[in-house]
Amino acid sequence: MYRIDSGGDGDSTGMFMQKQEMRVLVATHKPYWMPRDDLYLPIQVGAAVPGRAPVPNTVADNNGINISAKNPSYCELTALYWAWKNYAVPYIGLAHYRRYFRGHGERKIAQKKDLARRLAPDTVLVPKRRRYYIETVYNHYVHAHHSAPMDLALDIIRRDYPGQVEASERVMNRTWLYLFNMFVMSKQNFDAYCEWLFAILEEIESRIDTSHWSAYETRMPGFLSERLFNIWLEARDDLAIVECPYVTLEKQHTVAKVVNVIRRKVDRRNMGAGEAP
Repeated sequence: MYRIDSGGDGDSTGMFMQKQEMRVLVATHKPYWMPRDDLYLPIQVGAAVPGRAPVPNTVADNNGINISAKNPSYCELTALYWAWKNYAVPYIGLAHYRRYFRGHGERKIAQKKDLARRLAPDTVLVPKRRRYYIETVYNHYVHAHHSAPMDLALDIIRRDYPGQVEASERVMNRTWLYLFNMFVMSKQNFDAYCEWLFAILEEIESRIDTSHWSAYETRMPGFLSERLFNIWLEARDDLAIVECPYVTLEKQHTVAKVVNVIRRKVDRRNMGAGEAP
């Protein structure tokens, strides 16, 4: 893997693909404003969850082959799974109803040409990295969540993907991360990523009992996938990683988030090594 810092608005690859077909899934679980650009495909996640009302003007993730019912734990990954199994387009991405890649110049939300100018078959667009500064990716995860899923994921990689062990160690020991499960990449790379990701998550799901966990902690596959995505990228020497600015449409409660992180760290330590009681 090699990285290209897009610098915000520049053409990183020199390749303009406006005429190529590209769609970015916009995961949502409720009615919300959506961009009026055919780049974006709003998709209702968790459409199969009992009591979940249909969201107008979206594609439901319970069509075709799907894991829609797992949305309470898999989060936006049910949209990824649906696209992997049912949707064919040369370039595909994922955004959220309140979080998008930033557009070129004064545009708040990226249009097709903003993303196309940065894309090539071997590139993956990702959001600007999040820095933790004072702790590693591994420590940040296990201080905030149960450690068993992360440790099992690393064990699975050592067993089934030995060529990715060094990449996993580099990711776990660094102090920054690409978050939100946001990206744009070729469908070929997307399919390869999904095949790898869901194989790991399905084994973890089958081996770890989360029935006594809180609703928040049962979102483990969603939390874990953000870290696994970084390992998959790090292990792909043939891909160019293009970091892009992103925009959040709602006010961020930074102080509350910090307090919650500290509270979770204390709770995990009281439980002992990040495990469930």
